[in-house]
Amino acid sequence: MPSALLDTDLPFPLFRRGKVREVYEIGGRLLIVASDRISAFDCVMPEGIPDKGRILTQVANFWFRATGDIVPNHLLTTEAADFPPELEAYRGLLEGRAVLVQRTDPIPVECVVRGYLAGSGWKEYQESGRVCGIVLPPGLKLADRLPEPIFTPATKEESGHDENISFDRMAAIVGAPLAKRLRELSLALYRRGTELAAQRGILLADTKFEFGLLPGGELLVIDEVLTPDSSRYWLADRWEPGKNPPSLDKQFLRDYLETLPGWDKRPPAPHLPEEIVQGVRTRYLDLAARFGVDL
Repeated sequence: MPSALLDTDLPFPLFRRGKVREVYEIGGRLLIVASDRISAFDCVMPEGIPDKGRILTQVANFWFRATGDIVPNHLLTTEAADFPPELEAYRGLLEGRAVLVQRTDPIPVECVVRGYLAGSGWKEYQESGRVCGIVLPPGLKLADRLPEPIFTPATKEESGHDENISFDRMAAIVGAPLAKRLRELSLALYRRGTELAAQRGILLADTKFEFGLLPGGELLVIDEVLTPDSSRYWLADRWEPGKNPPSLDKQFLRDYLETLPGWDKRPPAPHLPEEIVQGVRTRYLDLAARFGVDL
């Protein structure tokens, strides 16, 4: 198995270093480079997942193409051969794992859509019968399909855990007109995702989107779309309410970490055994293949 690429230290101005990506400034535009790092519970694991950066980038590019009629996105070019000349020396590193994008003013809220009851939504439902202030029918089970998809925004934290918030709280942060537009677009993107995922034998349980504004006010979807890092994908033929279905995302990693005694989900993250690294990689590769991504 190839080794994981844990960082991409390029000699260009660093705009932002995220949990799994580096973002560089290139002549007024941004170069997003996806490493093979993986995070869970907002902690970056010591071990990376070989090829993960390429998988993530190519799956996101598939979805950017498949949803461009719903909302414009930030992509300028996805091919390293078309990057600016100053990046030519790094083409081998960047091929398949980097995109050149428009710089936007990011909206400080994550736009989460849930079609099934899982994760933090399931925990919140058990406590209150609600998710982000939305009242749900009583008696729902883990992994149950919701009567209709729901929009459940969250704060976007630079460090620490994101926090689920109500739509009213989101409207107070970004303004009611923009909040309504983001809800509308997020639900439309999710519906497109569920349709195309179903054709490939998988269920899109939930996902999150990020948006940004261009200087003229145009709204773009940014960052990543419907990847296994930002979404929960379940095998459709193994789905059964009341149980966590087998997934093709990083839930496999989360499940492993939940079994570890003594780790409080704070840095430093524990080391991952090889079988867990391979298990995550296999699931990501399976998902990529279903969307025609050939590494």
